[in-house]
Amino acid sequence: MNHLLSLYIPQTMNEESITIMDTSLYTDLIPVSCPTLQVLVPGFTTAALFNQDSVPALVPAFIRNLTACNLGIQILQCGSVFNSLPDGIYVIKYSVSPNDIIFVEYNHLRIVQAMKLYKKHICDLKLTTCSPHGDKLVKFEELKDIKAYLDAAVDYAEWCLDPVKAMELYNYALKRLQKLNCTTC
Repeated sequence: MNHLLSLYIPQTMNEESITIMDTSLYTDLIPVSCPTLQVLVPGFTTAALFNQDSVPALVPAFIRNLTACNLGIQILQCGSVFNSLPDGIYVIKYSVSPNDIIFVEYNHLRIVQAMKLYKKHICDLKLTTCSPHGDKLVKFEELKDIKAYLDAAVDYAEWCLDPVKAMELYNYALKRLQKLNCTTC
């Protein structure tokens, strides 16, 4: 019997951190050694590395709330200023010894910026318990359509393993959200 590695990476609304939780099942028959977590941030070519030498040490059942400083994309004022993390596909790999055999890898499409804009538009509608009419209905239907594209983008990244299509759908939804902001379009 082998370890059954798995991670949970929730969609949160926190712009400044990403949460990664170890939800693996470890067998007592094999020792757990050399746990390694690699996180590749969108737009970067080198992954941030966390292991037993990290502070705090990476151990089974870990929960990590990673910031721009932890991920190596912010170097100034760490601990006092928290920069926003970019939306996009994060490639997250977790392994234990032998690390080239026992590992899992995930594509996680972070959509925090897009969802904040979406939620702003929903709040601006000031919906009631009655069905909306006129311009309010048109905007409500547009927002439902955009939300479906954001959900599809996440699915294409995380389930279909098609990062190119995922980013096409994400960018399309984001463009439509931004167009709703435009007063001169």
